[in-house]
Amino acid sequence: QSKTLGEFPYSTRLCLPKLGISREEALEILQVVKRESSGKETPGSGALPCTRRYTALELLEREQALGSIITFCCTLDEILGGGVPIAKITEICGAPGVGKTQLSIQLVVDAQIPECFGGLDGESVYIDTEGSFIVDRVVDVAEAAVQHCHLIASSSHDEEQQMAVQTFSVSSILSHIYYFRCHDYVELLAQVHLLADFLAEHPKVRVVVIDSIAFPFRHGFEDLSLRTRLLNGLAQQLIGMANDYKVAVVLTNQMTTRFGQGQSKMVPALGESWGHAATLRLILHWEGKLRFASLYKSPSQREATVPYQITSHGFRDIQPPGPFSSSPVTENPRKRPRAEEQEEQH
Repeated sequence: QSKTLGEFPYSTRLCLPKLGISREEALEILQVVKRESSGKETPGSGALPCTRRYTALELLEREQALGSIITFCCTLDEILGGGVPIAKITEICGAPGVGKTQLSIQLVVDAQIPECFGGLDGESVYIDTEGSFIVDRVVDVAEAAVQHCHLIASSSHDEEQQMAVQTFSVSSILSHIYYFRCHDYVELLAQVHLLADFLAEHPKVRVVVIDSIAFPFRHGFEDLSLRTRLLNGLAQQLIGMANDYKVAVVLTNQMTTRFGQGQSKMVPALGESWGHAATLRLILHWEGKLRFASLYKSPSQREATVPYQITSHGFRDIQPPGPFSSSPVTENPRKRPRAEEQEEQH
């Protein structure tokens, strides 16, 4: 027999503050327990019912079936394990001008590539907090993706691919990128709160980009503990959203200087606690005149660094001279002097 929270003994309700949960959260917990004890799974919840047991192999197969979003940079896709994963949080960090927005734009285009070309045939959401989203640049990247698929279809003579390119166009790509502009952290929090309903109404969305997550929270916060609580709450919402609606959540983050023990180093903004929010953390940086992408955090892939370039067509591979010509994927140079890292960020 189900109960409301008010029907529980008063002494039980007095324990809620000690547990650090509100009446509403307690009621939600009771509803989850009731649902799972009955063996019923709420559609779109992404939850695994307690009455159903999964093997590790089944969990792996479920994850692999979701797929990944390719970046059009083969070496980056390789170190990511096939591309940016669905149902996970990927954080892209880097200094201004290194290519965070360029990679974000590439992903919202690539998420729409038809399945017969190795894509997800999905739709995209782009939440812009900095005003850095440029439609003309999206058109350039979309034109290159469409041309790429047309070239494949013309050379393979595959009937399914021939049919797919008839509807895969620049206009179709643009019409399935849903753009939201948020000017401060209040608008961002509100938009993320409303996003669950939007995703339920648009089940083909496969990627949600927030560019950038740091910008609204970098200034105007006298109470840093409030900022931490808001960020933690936002992180939990995004993690749940990625899992429930099977979307890749991509967050761009800025770099900041941390001082300690007589030296300084460049680190991702928003503090150490925020670093636990993302499943994967990718850091884009300069080495001389070349751009590099370093995978610093991943539950399944080794740390590695690969070169890339930004062309008129978008985010692409590069074959630089020297040692990279024979081995495009190199170990992450994490132990080099921090002073060197700081110089590369400027």
